[in-house]
Amino acid sequence: MTDSYQGKTAIVTGGGSGIGRAVALQLAARGANVVVADINAERAREVADDILEIGTKSLAVSGDLAEQRVVDALVRQTISEFATIDLLVNNAGIMDDMSATHEVSDDLWSRVLSVNLTAPFLLSRAVLPHMLAQGRGAIVNTASEAGLRGSAAGTAYTVSKHGVIGLTKSTAVLYKEHGVRVNAVAPGGTQTNLVVNVKTDAMGLAAIGTYAGNVGRIAQADEVAAAIVFLGSDEASDITGVVLPVDGGWSAV
Repeated sequence: MTDSYQGKTAIVTGGGSGIGRAVALQLAARGANVVVADINAERAREVADDILEIGTKSLAVSGDLAEQRVVDALVRQTISEFATIDLLVNNAGIMDDMSATHEVSDDLWSRVLSVNLTAPFLLSRAVLPHMLAQGRGAIVNTASEAGLRGSAAGTAYTVSKHGVIGLTKSTAVLYKEHGVRVNAVAPGGTQTNLVVNVKTDAMGLAAIGTYAGNVGRIAQADEVAAAIVFLGSDEASDITGVVLPVDGGWSAV
């Protein structure tokens, strides 16, 4: 896929660290201009600077992408700077505290769903008119192994990632005749800086621990990023509506 993104523009959310950072750098290495969106402004700027050193253009945007005004500003700045949006990578996400359904607080439920599901919806809704006008585009969502089963996280996170898969498949079907492809990856355990503030006495944690032996090895962020970069590329031109597990075989167990 060397230079396969030459001249294209990608938005990567959660681009300041972990999988998002790896995606942003891999895209830049293949010729893309990359908009690095992250709630942490300093991290977004650092990755944008790294991209400039690679030799392509970059823009750092910070803010809470669960807010419509932040999404609108991100898309507006991207179009102003680069004129097109060829790829959206909805990667930003947060974990829950492994709470079971009766243990989930209103605040936790609201925050996890807003970041993990509402934000990808808002961003997809905002970029799709531009992709339709271009007659092309790709969206890749970061789901999770938790979106494929009920034994990988607490209730809030699990529900949010099942929702991401629903968003992926619905959008893929509705836009497949318009040149827009929509896919998702479902990572298993991955080495990132995603914070898990575990509620140690949660019933959910005890129940999930029963299935922990199936997780397998922990992947590196670059491994998941490579799958995302492939799905967003022209090499995947006939792939849409797919949820690709990147989990070392966990989903096959």
